[in-house]
Amino acid sequence: MHRFYADAEGEVSPGIFQLSKEDSHHALNVLRLKKADQVELITDGQRFLSVIRDIAENAVSVQTLSPLPSTEPGLRIVLLQGLPKGDKMEWIVQKAVELGGSAIVPVAMTRCIVRLDQRDGEKKAERWQKIAREAGKQSGRCRIPEVHAPVRFHELAGITADLDAVIVPWELSRDHGPKAFCQEHPDLHSLGILIGPEGGITEEEMEALRRMGCESVTLGKRILRTETAGIAAISAIMALYGEME
Repeated sequence: MHRFYADAEGEVSPGIFQLSKEDSHHALNVLRLKKADQVELITDGQRFLSVIRDIAENAVSVQTLSPLPSTEPGLRIVLLQGLPKGDKMEWIVQKAVELGGSAIVPVAMTRCIVRLDQRDGEKKAERWQKIAREAGKQSGRCRIPEVHAPVRFHELAGITADLDAVIVPWELSRDHGPKAFCQEHPDLHSLGILIGPEGGITEEEMEALRRMGCESVTLGKRILRTETAGIAAISAIMALYGEME
């Protein structure tokens, strides 16, 4: 079933929403949908079985029929991703959204190859947010995760303070993986996962993270690329907390 998002401003009357110009064009000219076709509408964090109610001058209105189960995980995961080079961040954002991540925060760290000024960072964040929206639509997310503009390492303390716990997959960590962590923290509501960039996390950064209350974990005997580590960690945590049942 085809899926669309609508915000509160699109509600023209109770239960009836006007799709955006872009979505209306997609519905009519790409999907070739017609009046009375059933679709899925997501608005204000809720999914609804819906029907195309009216089509006028390339504008589509949709009427909700009945609520559908939420797709959002009970555990809120924030991916704190060391800035990677090239277009790797786009892939990371896409997959993190598909797996249920609630927010993605790019982090400028010592060994990052990429250096972004504020203007470039904000421009990149706009691009990443669009990717998050498309990934959310494809995967049926009820809420689109926020992709932040890049932050500096010293700004992490303010972010991690709002989370129940933060884990840091680190190649020098031994004998303490996601399973052991989950057994020690069975009732988490929010979790940060911090991933280093291509060059890894320095020992000085790791010590600073420990002072913030972060816990280092291992993801196994093999060293994972930065674009793999976060996705592997999210997958493992989601499975261990029952979010893939």
